[in-house]
Amino acid sequence: MGFVLGLVVVLLTRSCGGGGPVSSESAPTSTPAPAPPSASASVKSDTGVPALWPAPRSVRRESGSVPIGRSVAVRADAGTDASTLDAVTRALRAGGAREVRVGDAPRRGELLVTVGTTATGLPPEGYTLTAATTSAGPRVTLSSSGADGAFHAAQTLAQLIRPVGSPSPRAALPAVSIRDWPATATRGIVEGFYGTPWTQRERLGRLDFAARWKLNTYVYTPKDDPYLRDRWRDEYPTDTLTGIRTLAARAAADHVTFVYALSPGKSICYSSAGDRAALVTKLRQLWDEAGVRAFAIPLDDIEIDRWNCARDATVYGTGRAAVARAQAALLNGVRRDFLSAHPDAAPLITVPTEYDGSRASAYKTTLAADLDKDVTVMWTGPLVVSPALSTAQAREAARLYDHRILVWDNYPVNDYTAPNLLLGPYTGRDTTLPGAVAGLLANPMNQAAASDPALFSTAAYTWNPTAYRPAQALDAGLSALADGDGTALTALRAFADVNRASRLDPTEAPELAALITAYWKGGATAEDALRTRLTILANARTTVPSALRTSASPWLSATHDWAEAALSALDLRTGRSTRAEVESHRTAARSHTVLDWQGRTRTVEVGAGVLDTFVARVLGG
Repeated sequence: MGFVLGLVVVLLTRSCGGGGPVSSESAPTSTPAPAPPSASASVKSDTGVPALWPAPRSVRRESGSVPIGRSVAVRADAGTDASTLDAVTRALRAGGAREVRVGDAPRRGELLVTVGTTATGLPPEGYTLTAATTSAGPRVTLSSSGADGAFHAAQTLAQLIRPVGSPSPRAALPAVSIRDWPATATRGIVEGFYGTPWTQRERLGRLDFAARWKLNTYVYTPKDDPYLRDRWRDEYPTDTLTGIRTLAARAAADHVTFVYALSPGKSICYSSAGDRAALVTKLRQLWDEAGVRAFAIPLDDIEIDRWNCARDATVYGTGRAAVARAQAALLNGVRRDFLSAHPDAAPLITVPTEYDGSRASAYKTTLAADLDKDVTVMWTGPLVVSPALSTAQAREAARLYDHRILVWDNYPVNDYTAPNLLLGPYTGRDTTLPGAVAGLLANPMNQAAASDPALFSTAAYTWNPTAYRPAQALDAGLSALADGDGTALTALRAFADVNRASRLDPTEAPELAALITAYWKGGATAEDALRTRLTILANARTTVPSALRTSASPWLSATHDWAEAALSALDLRTGRSTRAEVESHRTAARSHTVLDWQGRTRTVEVGAGVLDTFVARVLGG
């Protein structure tokens, strides 16, 4: 193993591998929220194996522990990149190391961390992590079959030092042996929603989020970027292209494939040599000037029963099979005229115009026959928003399209249900589905921070679906968002409960509903329990993490007012409030609105059928 010698790593200004959640060999379980961290939170000495997220394939606890110490030596082979070394260094410094020397030999009794990328017998992106105190001293070894696996191992190391939900890191590692790899090759995020786009800062944040939880793909296809859709023929101005270049560079550092998705379908003339040349010119600009190395040509959400130019009818004919022929010719041309000259480019991805369902059609049959087999086809499942996704359905889709299938999962996206935040569990997907497809990408909400718990669950599911438990994953995702703040976690749990329902699981506010049911039945503690929960909800707008206060502001305000209405309703029943006060809070709760992607004003919904029903019952209808 060739080691990088004599280099002392200086902390970079940004971390790709901060402390994070975790799960173990068995399904993770919820734990009580820790107390909020103080400004000088101390390093802890607890060395039990925490829950690691995503759950590794194998975790074996060994006897003893491995102290980190005030100084650490790190040795890495030539295949280990700067991002991995940065993640390792930051994790060690969080655990109390004041000095981290990369390339140096360990001193007597000092921890040595070894990172290698040439291991055999591991699947792609796989790694092993061992921590033990040997006769030579404390040792941690991260071994992988490539740079990506080493980077993932560094994220696991960070989680061993600072577990999910912990307000402070640990000063020692458990003696442990971990062997791990993902269930499917492509796992990540597709920024494909309609409506208010994410900011550049939010996109960069989601790339770092992806790195932390072992997601490896980010498809850039925001509907608001005019150069992706309406102005797809035009090259990017230099200042606009800078933003994409920044995203591509951050993705590369985060070991995330940044996929640029150009959508010409609304106006392209498939038979036009000029349009085909413009498409290739645009992709070449992104390759040469923005460093993009992966591309998609989505042809979804367009009019399929008419051509954009009369010449297409002459060249390709009429009907949906003709559209499939034209699209296949376009995509094959991109491979031939552009990607073939770049052997390091990722395989082309497309979203067909018929992108859901598992029934044969003339369009699907023709696309299957004419499209080059190296093109990956995205599919949303049996429906555009699929409550359930089975392995059998995916295999049938793969048979119909006769191509690799990459699932575009429309959860937790809420552009079609703008009044709602979707903070419920990610469920209804077969355990064997990830292994039967090329991968799975989640389409998030317009609200970036609010999307994180569901994206966290996507990461857990796609990495190790056998160990995945929806409720535990959701709670761990909330814990990761709370980042060790117990008060914030309590508020998040209550807030998620009243923003839970989705097409995956329509159950709304089950915890609050149970408290209300108990209240109506009577009992010595039922009213106190309900008041406590309602008070938490009323205060959530100031106690949830700051990032959520911005992106989920209308829902937090509505939650506050509905909770106040319910508290006033409780007081009304004991003569401590008035009917007018309850009605005033209810009116305020109904006043919060958002705009949907078509510009229509919609009333925010929170705890629908639970909070409003309780208030109405107290008021007598």
